[in-house]
Amino acid sequence: RTVLSVGDSAPELDLQNQDGETRSLTQLRGAAVIVYFFPKAFTPGCTKEVCDFRDSRSDLERAGYTVFGVSADSPETLREFADANGVGHDLLSDPDHVAAKRWGAFGDKVVGGESMVGPLRSTFVIDAEGTLTSVEYALDADTHVTARRAETGVGRGPPDILFHPLAALPLHSRDGPPRPRTSTPQAPHGTPCTRGR
Repeated sequence: RTVLSVGDSAPELDLQNQDGETRSLTQLRGAAVIVYFFPKAFTPGCTKEVCDFRDSRSDLERAGYTVFGVSADSPETLREFADANGVGHDLLSDPDHVAAKRWGAFGDKVVGGESMVGPLRSTFVIDAEGTLTSVEYALDADTHVTARRAETGVGRGPPDILFHPLAALPLHSRDGPPRPRTSTPQAPHGTPCTRGR
């Protein structure tokens, strides 16, 4: 299994989003990006994670970051998932786990006490030069956001910044390349999430 580290160059990401449009890191060269891999749409943990990013979208964009979520779901399923939860950032389809394996977000894990091989919940922060400034693997959807808030001293309510590495990074200019966006507007903070069909 590939394992990336802080200081490595971010691997390329070239996938279709929930609207069937191609998104890549090359399109965003010169801009800061957060890429997070989640196992499966409409499952409780993944829905919680995606909704946390949804609720923090304005703060992250204001700080100069574009967010990509990646899973093995089809673009059609991701469109349904985005619509159901008011997700306004790009969700990318990686059906054969090619990108997940390249980023080290696929490997051994334990689910319900059972060992298996599959996608690992992972988050990466990439600076404007394409260098990884934060690498986090095998995250717990129910606790990792709370832990990041505690580390940064963020209080109650919508966090200004979700992940602690962002607190140490400078704000990034919006004068770089245009950033792709979906047409879905951001849902108000606290909008209920759809955690199952």
